[in-house]
Amino acid sequence: MTTTPPTAAVILAGGRGTRMGGVDKPGLLVHGRRLLDIALSATSHLDAVVVVGPHRPELDPGITQTQESPAGAGPVEAIWAGLSATRLPDNAVVVVLASDLPHIEAESVDALIAATSTDNPVTCAVDENNRTQFLFSAWTFRELRQRLSTLRESSGLENQPMKAIVTEPFSTLSVAGTTDCDTPEDIDRARSHPRLTVDQARAAVRNSLTALPPHRADLADSLGATLAQPLVALGDLPRSDVSAMDGYAVSGEGPWRIRTEIRIAGADGQLELGEGEAIRIATGAHLPLGATSVIRDEYLSVDEPSRMVRRMPDAPHRNDARPRGEDWTTGFTIAPTGTAVTPAVISAAASGEVFDALVRGPVRARLIVTGDEIRRTGPLREGQTRDSVGGILPYILESNGVRCVANSHLRDTADSFERVLADGVDQEADLLVVIGATGGGAADEMRSALDRLGARTIVGRVASRPGGSQITAVLPSGLVVLGLPGNPYAAVTTLLTMLPTVMVALTGSDTPPPLLGIIENAAAVSSDAVRLLPVTQSEDGRWRADPSVRTAHLAGLIERSAFALVPAHSGDGAVAELVVLPR
Repeated sequence: MTTTPPTAAVILAGGRGTRMGGVDKPGLLVHGRRLLDIALSATSHLDAVVVVGPHRPELDPGITQTQESPAGAGPVEAIWAGLSATRLPDNAVVVVLASDLPHIEAESVDALIAATSTDNPVTCAVDENNRTQFLFSAWTFRELRQRLSTLRESSGLENQPMKAIVTEPFSTLSVAGTTDCDTPEDIDRARSHPRLTVDQARAAVRNSLTALPPHRADLADSLGATLAQPLVALGDLPRSDVSAMDGYAVSGEGPWRIRTEIRIAGADGQLELGEGEAIRIATGAHLPLGATSVIRDEYLSVDEPSRMVRRMPDAPHRNDARPRGEDWTTGFTIAPTGTAVTPAVISAAASGEVFDALVRGPVRARLIVTGDEIRRTGPLREGQTRDSVGGILPYILESNGVRCVANSHLRDTADSFERVLADGVDQEADLLVVIGATGGGAADEMRSALDRLGARTIVGRVASRPGGSQITAVLPSGLVVLGLPGNPYAAVTTLLTMLPTVMVALTGSDTPPPLLGIIENAAAVSSDAVRLLPVTQSEDGRWRADPSVRTAHLAGLIERSAFALVPAHSGDGAVAELVVLPR
């Protein structure tokens, strides 16, 4: 059985922003959080965290703090100090990161860790300008210690550049959140999109998106749409007096003489009963003229020789007939405006002789999975990753009432993003779902492409783990763009968290009440942002959240029926929203 190696982070937090007037750069605020706190949040799930820099008494006691010697001796000396402050096995994976990455998320850290092993001991992130970010990298502990020790013995570590230890061989990986802040302009850009809570993001989507125009359509072809006007019955139900049970239709008080005819559902012709007569009748059959009631079989005794039927002495006196219009009459509102078109709505409409209606939707989506490293079919080459979500996301979309009209892969170039965003208008799609390319890191060109096309960004950042780098935007054409993180777990859980709200906004449907559950171990799993974690139900009806989950695959959702939105800073017994997983 393969065991997961321990993980640790060495966060460099001692640098002064020389291009920012010498300020304490790790202490700069972006959306109310210090850059250092952003780095700590992205690494809090690792087994060990070391902060290298001036002592900060406000940090959690569980975080190891140390200082390079002499202070300000550069990043290589600081990394050595960080390694020296913790004890790790050789196979541990250590993430080195500077505290100047305003958009770094836990899923980006996990992606670097997943790409690093004894066979690939060094993995560096690259930024949107294709620059290698040595100060956002993952190493096996053995490799990092060996390279530092060799350099320390040969020429010392003080004021050495990172290139002195990041020598061949090493690999690179495109992950979200790798854009750093070196200038005041960088900080201004990082602050341009507010970091919303999940509730705020949903409210922004509901209030900002324009509903699709209504159109008349066959209800049988409109699953996932929403009624744009009330669904009104065009006929009574039932259309005539009918039997509700198998039994006998009778006239007057018993006993009754049995006639030879049998009344079945759908039979043509009209019969008339005389006083004291009975006729065999099936469920759904029209009552003959003159019938005063229907009595079910179990309440009757039949004497075949005399062809007479009597009510049993202890049988209740009840009429098992359904009068015309018992359920509704012509003009009755079967479903109001805003009701989602479901199989039940289609069936009820047919019962009321309604087969088409004015609807909005269903929403048509074009799905795009991005990344030069992604391969859908065929053998993987060095540095490639299998597309493990492109094949299942259409099913997830369909399960939420969205029609997937196209599913394609896109390489990471500025031109390709701009072209696909513009072409989406002509693809008969209302929604463009893009997996990856949201974090502002290497090859993540979608944000800049949206800006160039004049898109209006509604949601730019969310206080959610995973899902912090998601985007919801609207192009001038009205096409809605939903940008999701690239890691499979992050993409699926973020989609299921936000897609229902997008559907409500585009189709004008009613907002369903959330499914809530009590999280028995919320204190142990909560952080400074909402966490999307798989849950299992305990015998007492409460739910237990998995303390951690790998975002590089969906194995954490196997044998799980839901995931929870565990509130930030919550205690045991906190109430959380549950999102049911498609089956």
